Amino acid sequence: MIFHINFEYAIVVGDIHNENKKLRQLLKQISFGKEDRLYILGDLFDRGGEDADPVGVYFTVLELGERCTALRGNHDHWLAAYIREYYSLPEREQKKCAPYSYNSFDLMRQRLTPVDMRQLETFINSLPLHTGLELEQQKYLFAHAMTSAPGGWRKANYYLMGDWYFDLFVTAGISEYISFCGHNNTGGFSAFPGAYCDEEGTSIWRNEAGNVYMMDCGCGFACGRLACMCLETGERFYVDSK
Repeated sequence: MIFHINFEYAIVVGDIHNENKKLRQLLKQISFGKEDRLYILGDLFDRGGEDADPVGVYFTVLELGERCTALRGNHDHWLAAYIREYYSLPEREQKKCAPYSYNSFDLMRQRLTPVDMRQLETFINSLPLHTGLELEQQKYLFAHAMTSAPGGWRKANYYLMGDWYFDLFVTAGISEYISFCGHNNTGGFSAFPGAYCDEEGTSIWRNEAGNVYMMDCGCGFACGRLACMCLETGERFYVDSK
């Protein structure tokens, strides 16, 4: 679905992976204002190393309210599924449940009540898999792993993980649209026809056709970066690990 929205600036943000400190720093760096709009490409949660703060990410996104459109990534989807499974069990059975594969669940359970955790599950499942925007006669598409043309709805895994069509998607994009995706670390895109927008191997990557931007610059990993781009100006910003 393509939305026509009045705002000052539209900012697209790559995968966050529990790095609330970087997210807050990025918002300050770009002087994110009340009339601006943020589009987060999924994977808000999991990883983040010593600075992992999934509750902080959750609260920051809630605080931004309607100014933020967060998409669902595969890690968010997995976390919501685990929360649903865990809290559907009787309390005596919960201890027997296999641990969640990443750090988010345990970190969140230290600060959130069971009711809060179920509300988090609902929040994650309410996040769209795919959305779009028309701005200054240019049409944009946003999804975590791959976008699709409006009206050509695909199964959830297509948007969350991508599929066999990914190489063609990265090369050709979606006709008449500019797509923004995360999921795949841009460090692995040197083999595709295209170029890094800034530093080689560690910045936003754009395909040769100029209609696909890959935004996951490794946030959540050691030495990873949180990346964003302003649609109106083309300016790009990064928050590096320290």
